[in-house]
Parts: sequence; C-alpha cells; structure tokens
Amino acid sequence: MKTRITELFGIEHPIIQGGMHYVGFAELAAAVSNAGGLGMITGLTQKTPELLAKEIRRCREMTDKPFGVNLTFLPTVSSPDYPGYIQTIIDGGVKAVETAGNNPQKYLPALHEAGVKVIHKCTSVRHSLKAESIGCDAVSVDGFECGGHPGEDDVPNFILLPRAAESLKIPFVASGGMADGRSLVAALSLGAEGINMGTRFIATKEAPVHQNVKDAIVAATELDTRLVMRPLRNTERVLLNEPTKRLLAKEAALGASIKFEDIIDEVAGVYPRIMTEGLMESGVWSCGMVAGLIHDIPTVKELIDTIMRDADAIIRQRLAGFVG
Repeated sequence: MKTRITELFGIEHPIIQGGMHYVGFAELAAAVSNAGGLGMITGLTQKTPELLAKEIRRCREMTDKPFGVNLTFLPTVSSPDYPGYIQTIIDGGVKAVETAGNNPQKYLPALHEAGVKVIHKCTSVRHSLKAESIGCDAVSVDGFECGGHPGEDDVPNFILLPRAAESLKIPFVASGGMADGRSLVAALSLGAEGINMGTRFIATKEAPVHQNVKDAIVAATELDTRLVMRPLRNTERVLLNEPTKRLLAKEAALGASIKFEDIIDEVAGVYPRIMTEGLMESGVWSCGMVAGLIHDIPTVKELIDTIMRDADAIIRQRLAGFVG
C-alpha cells in the first residue's frame, strides 16, 4: 500500500507507532519498524540527551529500517534540554521526528537541514494548518477518542479527518480509535494517508511494559475511559481505576478553584510504577477508547500483518462488492 506517508518516511505500511511515556523504548520501536511500520522512541522518557543517544543506538542494533523519535514540547518552568535532544536526534541519524505539545517551529530548520521529516501531533484543524504553515512535513490528527491529550474541542475523527482533508495540503495520519484493518480503511476513506496507533501497540508481546498493563487494556471496554484535568485545560483520557475516581471526585468538589497541586498524588511520576512495575492503582494513565476493540496480545508483526491483510480484503472484496 503506497500513500504519501509511506513515501515520506520510506516505510512499507502506512502505520505509525505513537510516542508513549515509558512504552516507546527501543524494543517496541524496532519491532514496529521491522514489521514495516514506523516505530517511535519516546524522547522524554529518556531523562537526558545522552540517554536518548544510547536508546537510539540500541534501536539501531535491532533494526535497519527507518524509525523515529517522539519529542513533546512541554510548557514547563524547568524545561528539558530540547536543543540537546534535537542535536542527539540529528547526530543519531534519525530521519523522522514526531513533535507534540508546544510549537516546534524554532527547531525545524536544524531538523530539515539534517534531512529529518517532522510530523506534528494536532487535535484540531486550526493547529494542523499552523503546523503546515511553519513547515511541518505531515501531521497526526488526534480525534476526541484518543488516549492521552485530546485537546479541548471534543471533535471525533468522523468529523475531524474530513475537515483536515478539506483544509490541508500536507499528508496526515489518523490518530485515536485506530486498532485494525477497519480503522485503516476508514481513515483512508476520510482523507488520511495512514494511521497512528498508541494504545493498540501497548497490548503487544514486544511492548516493554508490565503484563498487568496489557491485561488491563484487553479487559477494558469502550466505556472504561474518563477525561481528567479538564478544569485545568490539560484534558487527558485515562483508564478508569481508583486514582481516576479520586481525581474526578476532587475535580467535582473543588470546581474551578482546583490547582495542579490538588491532584499531584494521582498524576505525578506514576508512569514508571504502572508501566514498569505493574502497580495499576499508582495513579492515572493514558488509554484510548479503542481499548474496546482490543481483545488479544499479538506480536507486533502479527498485528501489522493482520491489519494490512484485513484492510486489503475490505477494499478488494467488501467495498468493491458494493459497486455494481
């Protein structure tokens, strides 16, 4: 399957693994790339540029296919060493970067000069147009269904993707609710040129997370996520657990006066404990509504091969059969 996304990143299948905190290590990125997709190392999970350089080298030992690095630009007071991370990506010969969060404009010239293609994560058409205007090569359009941060507009992909297709000249992938061949064909029909999957890739054999996390995703239905931190305008979709219930109770009690400090126990530093140690009640963690479509824990190759086989069958048989 050839799309502008497969051509842009030099990959076989139009499937990108999203950047996920304490999930996007070299093992998963290499497995996705080896299976014909575009694997992503999560940059900020590596605490320093030096550790990221080491992770890039590890990934290079496991695959000779293209892979990328996700870099989220956070609006924090004590900012990470972004120039250092950018230089590490360039020095490591990485040719794809997924940016997210704040505007990546000031880093684009250096990346482009080094031949790096940049795909920016956006939750609205206006942000996608901004990414296009500053020179991003592609965008990942995140619908309301997505795990993590869906933005504040609450527009699902059935509306958001066609709107993006009407407005953008650069290629985009669909993110949020993507799990299988049906997702891929639907996304392509709505104007996307590929899909970005996060939650679905956590529930694979190679994902370097605790078995408890994978089991929780398989056990969950489409009704088992909640939106938290909406009063702080930092909305995040997370799996329903006891910390999620506590956090929502605090939001209900404190209303508009809530501060980040009030919920710090539920959200700060929880990912290592959940993803690595499997302590599922340590805090809230990102999960998409797509959990309702995830019923097994295949290898990454089995997953991607099945997606492509099913997509091909849907296009050639089911859809073609409707045309007289």
